[in-house]
Amino acid sequence: MTAWTDAVSMEPVLAVVAGVLTAAAVYLMLSRNLVRFLFGLMLLSNAVNIVIFASGRLTLVAPPLIPGDAVAPAATVANALPQALILTAIVIGFGLLSFVMVLVWRAYVSLGTVDTDAMREAEPVEEDADPPPGDPASVPSPARGS
Repeated sequence: MTAWTDAVSMEPVLAVVAGVLTAAAVYLMLSRNLVRFLFGLMLLSNAVNIVIFASGRLTLVAPPLIPGDAVAPAATVANALPQALILTAIVIGFGLLSFVMVLVWRAYVSLGTVDTDAMREAEPVEEDADPPPGDPASVPSPARGS
């Protein structure tokens, strides 16, 4: 082993990358634009995948598999479970991203905008609905005469 492999650990680097991706995802998801929300959802999914990957205790000297001629691992090996979880999370994240992308496209086609405030204004107004409870028109007038 060299001094370089003993001193370098990938966990702090991946923790910083996951933190930056999460911060960027939250910033984008708090935007009023649905396309930015979609990109934030993608970044958040990738940040979670990096956190799962880093939970497998990355080392530069431990291979993920045992040698072909060995019956059992001779020394420490990398954990394969986080890698399997990441593959599952990638598939689920892609499915969720595709679904949300179709929803955003349908909202754009129907309402003509991806701005959530403008979408709220584009909702039809119900005229037969009862007025809100605090509305002066909803308070009955006192009976006159008696």
